Amino acid sequence: MQYAILIYANEGFFERLPPDEQDAAMDHHRQLQAEHGEKGTLGAVAKLMETSAAMTVRKRGDSVLVLDGPFAETKEQLLGLYILECASMDDAIEQAKKLPQGVAAYEVRPVGWGGGTIAEEEESH
Repeated sequence: MQYAILIYANEGFFERLPPDEQDAAMDHHRQLQAEHGEKGTLGAVAKLMETSAAMTVRKRGDSVLVLDGPFAETKEQLLGLYILECASMDDAIEQAKKLPQGVAAYEVRPVGWGGGTIAEEEESH
């Protein structure tokens, strides 16, 4: 099953770390990506741009509004994500533990569908 590891932190926190701490944190990411790349269990990996570049699309009444920025009013923002093929939630949590701790919080969530379209997913079931 696929699991998403969502990366949350205060924007700019990583960039304010000393270069050696940034390098050490990125080593964790490179190791996880290499491990899952070799096993063929690495899905999408993305670092998101800052929330100032985000737009929110939502329906309000009969209109669809496009608003600047993210919807969430929070200090921590979604900064990036991994999609990994893991045997279980416990395995996915173990993979998240390999990422740099103290730099970000990691939410692990099963993926309901991905890697194609909803129609393709429905056809396979």
